[in-house]
Amino acid sequence: MDYFFTEEQKMIIQLAREIAEKKIKPVREYYDETEEFPWPIVEEIAKSDLAGVYIPQEYGGTGGGIFELVLVVEELSKVDGGIALALAASALGALPILLFGNEYQKQKYLPAIASGKKLAAFALTEPEAGSDAGAIKTTAKLEGDSYILNGTKCFITNGGEAEIYSVVAMTDKTKGARGASMFIVEKGTPGFTFGKKEKKMGIRASATRELIFDNCRIPKENLIGKEGQGFMIAMKTFDMSRPGVAAQALGIAEGALEDAIQYARQRKQFGQPIISFQAIQHMIADMATEIEAAKCLLYQVARTIDAHPKDRHTKISAMAKLFASDVAMKVTIDALQILGGYGYMREYPMEKRVRDAKITQIYEGTNQIQRNEIALALIKESARK
Repeated sequence: MDYFFTEEQKMIIQLAREIAEKKIKPVREYYDETEEFPWPIVEEIAKSDLAGVYIPQEYGGTGGGIFELVLVVEELSKVDGGIALALAASALGALPILLFGNEYQKQKYLPAIASGKKLAAFALTEPEAGSDAGAIKTTAKLEGDSYILNGTKCFITNGGEAEIYSVVAMTDKTKGARGASMFIVEKGTPGFTFGKKEKKMGIRASATRELIFDNCRIPKENLIGKEGQGFMIAMKTFDMSRPGVAAQALGIAEGALEDAIQYARQRKQFGQPIISFQAIQHMIADMATEIEAAKCLLYQVARTIDAHPKDRHTKISAMAKLFASDVAMKVTIDALQILGGYGYMREYPMEKRVRDAKITQIYEGTNQIQRNEIALALIKESARK
């Protein structure tokens, strides 16, 4: 397929591919085993100017958009979806500032994120509030020229490693979701600490931690937008960020297909390579077709978002995330089946791909929530006709 990349986009893809093959592949097993955060790789991404591909030039980025971010995350995820998440999750944390921050906030925080010197993170989920974002209990109370934050966030990607956090907290509990607001909280602020680092099934190179706010005082200037806009900002952010999850899923699936084809060409049974068997060929054909369909959908969604950044893209963004993540799960399972017993062994990266793929069906809204979003959008569209 010809996706009509510009010369700059081709360079971005090549840069990301070189980092993935030369820097990530030799150490992916190490980071999966140790669960350490891959700071050396983050530094390589920063040196290549890929950390700010989606950030405008006036804030230190390269002036691309969601499509360029998707291209980078996809290439990195072909080798390791967990390590790629350092960049994707930082973009998630930066998007509220980019979309709704004032000029002071953008000038203060975005250049450091664009340069890769600092990572960002997004904090919405709580022990009792995941898909039901209106149930959050973290509070922010205005006292003089400061907000006082109290509460706990959980399952926060880049937690503890990021320096800049976009945090949703309730400023008026009586209003439900409309009483939520979004704040910027910097690592090191008194009263802001980190809980346990989660031990996960997959994406083990990615840090997932609790955030704890205990009378954490932040300047009122750290409010993003206005009070009561937090839920709206979060939803608009997800419209822009879910293609990043889809890109991670797509990359994982593409890497699995490449490994499966390479193995099937080399593995011999009954005197011939197993790729000569029709059963294997049909599996590979289905995998490739599903991947290409996911790619077409994702690329068009990303380009549409970039072409109309002020519009809501909830339906198509949810479709891209839903479809690509389901494809990733199916493709990695089928690829593991092709490898047979070897695919099940940790000596090969395939079992890791299966573990990494699963999370793409869960975070930034489970795929059940994505289906709710898609159906609700269709119902609203039908009512307007």
